[in-house]
Amino acid sequence: MTPLTTGLLLAAGGSIAFSGKAIIVKLAYRYGVDAVTLIMYRMLFALPLFLAMVWWATYRSKTPVVPLTRRDWLGILGLGFSGYYLASFLDFYGLQYISASLERLILYLNPTLVLLLGWVIYKRRITGRQAGAMALSYAGVLVVFGQEISLAGSHAVLGGVLVLGSAISYAVYLVYSGEMVKRLGSLRLVGWATTVACVLCIAQFLLLRPLSAALVAPEVLVLSVINAVFCTAAPVVMVMMAIERIGSSLTAQTGMIGPMSTIVMGVLILDEPFNRWVLLGTVLVVAGVLWVSRQRS
Repeated sequence: MTPLTTGLLLAAGGSIAFSGKAIIVKLAYRYGVDAVTLIMYRMLFALPLFLAMVWWATYRSKTPVVPLTRRDWLGILGLGFSGYYLASFLDFYGLQYISASLERLILYLNPTLVLLLGWVIYKRRITGRQAGAMALSYAGVLVVFGQEISLAGSHAVLGGVLVLGSAISYAVYLVYSGEMVKRLGSLRLVGWATTVACVLCIAQFLLLRPLSAALVAPEVLVLSVINAVFCTAAPVVMVMMAIERIGSSLTAQTGMIGPMSTIVMGVLILDEPFNRWVLLGTVLVVAGVLWVSRQRS
């Protein structure tokens, strides 16, 4: 198998696996668990895997490993809070109110949010074509959002705002992580940042819930293990391996399969509705993000 084929399969597999997170969360909510407890279990089971990433990136690296400075630790804490703790919590919380399909489309606005943050923070110019591509993507989300409001009412507004907050929080992580990735390496940075997020999620549960809240249905534990291994840690590694083989641009474009896979899984597993409005919104979002990604690359 050629590196191109392997890279495409890894990129597609990572995108589909990561998209499955929303399906797993929606299934777990059927057993009466809340967002604080559910994200605690996800991070608890994922923590050993992220620590393994840190160990591998530190002691098995083929390139010299720079020691972490006080500034590095502060950066890791900030990125872990924004990119993985806050983004994950808002996402899990929002999924209580909206469909997995709409959640995935909102999160897929990430490249456009990075462009907007670059304009706000670094005064980077947004071209007319980029603005048009972003308008296309946001129009797609609004189409599906309108359909969601007709089904879920005002709860859809709350869920949409929470998931949009998650997307913005992760976009902040992407904007500020660039220099640290160059210094520490992607696997090492992701390992430490996600470890910070795991500790924060576990501490949040201990502060906000009694220990008796950890007594959940066995199905929730099984789903949390699946979420931690196959929808959290594995996609990170798969996407990084794909980037090594085919580059970040082609990996990002292959990741366009993500929203489609979420919609298919939502229809087949969760019995979520699928109609022409969902299809139209998805096409608009994917087209806009693909347009933005190609222009940036």
